[in-house]
Amino acid sequence: MSSVRRTRRPVTRRPAPRRQRSDLNARLLTAVPAIAFALFLVIEGGPVFALGLFALGCICMHELYAMYDRAHPVRLAGFLALAGLLAAALYGSQFQVLLVAVAALPVLFALTLLAPRPSVGGMALTLLGIYWIGFALAHAVLLRGLPHGLGIVIDVLVGTFLGDTGAYLGGRLFGRRPLAPHISPNKTVEGLAIGMVCAILGVWFAGRYQDWLPGSHALVLGLGVALVAPIGDLFESFIKREAHTKDTGRLFGAHGGALDRLDAVLFTAVVGYYIWSAYV
Repeated sequence: MSSVRRTRRPVTRRPAPRRQRSDLNARLLTAVPAIAFALFLVIEGGPVFALGLFALGCICMHELYAMYDRAHPVRLAGFLALAGLLAAALYGSQFQVLLVAVAALPVLFALTLLAPRPSVGGMALTLLGIYWIGFALAHAVLLRGLPHGLGIVIDVLVGTFLGDTGAYLGGRLFGRRPLAPHISPNKTVEGLAIGMVCAILGVWFAGRYQDWLPGSHALVLGLGVALVAPIGDLFESFIKREAHTKDTGRLFGAHGGALDRLDAVLFTAVVGYYIWSAYV
């Protein structure tokens, strides 16, 4: 009786670098139209910039309130406060922005009483959207209105997105030690360090093409962006984790929603305003 020897073929797996390259390509393809839209809004400035931020802010608030819909947030109060904060930043100053923020609380309370299911949790979540998203976008409008605000807003965006890209690639290539495993398991200390260096250098190099921006000012601005951008990222990751969701939305397809893309910007726009206003 003859027997046939069977040999097992080794199981082949798709190499990880190819997956990483395809993921990076998808990120870049998603980022290109977003960057073009952002540049259009920043360059136009004025009401166009504020209206564009209002649209993005409404999307961000919708994503936040949808994640915690069980708390019954008062969405109308959040959208009205966002509009008021942006209008105050566009046509007023920090003082008017503060007035709108103060007025938002009694308006929220009144609308909460008119809601079908009024609750303290709903008011708290609505306020989170107002102060996290609304305040940040209002500061972006204030920053755009400062002397050389166009260039500084672009510098802040460059530092933010280069820092995010550097952290992503650095974590994939060199990441070993988890940064905050209970909040975002994929983030690493190595990725954080590389991302911060990329953010600082990104702002500094961008400043080399702006003869009105001293190198020391660019380094301080870059350092501010590098320090708070990861906090914004972790802040949003914590909110998603508590809501038991992976992405806040589908605006950017497989790469999540508006909050997923703007989480760091909501922090860097604020620190960018205060750093630059201290210089001018």
